[in-house]
Formats: sequence, structure tokens, C-alpha cells
Amino acid sequence: MDQPAIESVPLDAHPHTRVSFLRRHLIQPLLNQLTQGASPVQLARSVGWGFVLGIFPILGTTTTLCGIAGVALRLNHIALQAVNWLVYPLQILLIIPFLRLGNLLFGLDPFPLSLSEITALFEADFWGSLRDLGGLAVRGVIAWSLVALPTVLVFRLALTPVFTRLARTLPQRGASQP
Repeated sequence: MDQPAIESVPLDAHPHTRVSFLRRHLIQPLLNQLTQGASPVQLARSVGWGFVLGIFPILGTTTTLCGIAGVALRLNHIALQAVNWLVYPLQILLIIPFLRLGNLLFGLDPFPLSLSEITALFEADFWGSLRDLGGLAVRGVIAWSLVALPTVLVFRLALTPVFTRLARTLPQRGASQP
């Protein structure tokens, strides 16, 4: 039995696909939050925290961290989680740089491990690797924390005026139409 051939479509064949993906998963949810009464400052803070927590250098923790931060800081959970979800590829790319920066901050030699080597260590001896790389992870989190607060501030300062302008142009839900 012949199976129909599945054609692969290159990413650049339909440039509007990428735009519609971002529009559907980031821009539209943020615009919806503005029309539902979220303040531009709160939305900017939520996007900043979603980005920063989304690049936290420990895999598998960002959704929980965003949930805790959302409650503690009274952030917009939709914006927070949408950004967290979208920056996941960036988290993967930044794990090794955060770990190396952590070692640099503590005056230690850079570790010669790639992400695939770290994965292999954990597959071979999970608990031993956890013990050995625990200090490295803590130093990576310290490096991340030095980057985190300034990044949130930059997002807040950059996005508040943008969201303020957008909020003025969008109809508010529940507002009476003339």
C-alpha cells in the first residue's frame, strides 16, 4: 500500500505563517488583555517577568515559577505564560551561557560540557550528576538573577508606552458605543 507523500514546506515559503503564529499566540492575547481592562504597566511588567522567568536556566521550572510570580506580584497570568511559552527555545540556548557566566563570577574555570554532554551525564548517573552539577546550577541561577531584574525593568520601560498607546486605540469591553 502506497502512502501519500508528505511535502515539506520551507519556513520561508509562506512568510505570513510566522506572523500569524506570533499574532495568534502573543500579540492577540496581549491585545485582548488590554481590551479587557489590563493596565499597560501591569501588562508590560507581566511580559518582562514572563521573558525573564522563561529563560531561567533550570529546565522544567518556568511554568511553576511564572505561576508563583504571577500570584505574588499580581501579574497578568495570560501575558506571563504566553511569553514564558514563546521564549522556551531561548531558554535552551541560554542555559550554557548562564552556567559559564556563573563560573566566571565565582572565578572558576569554564566547564567543558555541552548540553548534550550534560544530558549524557544525567542519563548515566542521575543522582551523581545532580550532586556534581548542583553547584554549577546554583552559580548559573545566580548569574541569571543578576540579569533578571534589569531585564524586567527594561521591558517595563520599553513596553509601557507601547501598551499605553495601544490601549487608547482599542475599544474597551463593556464600554458603551456611541
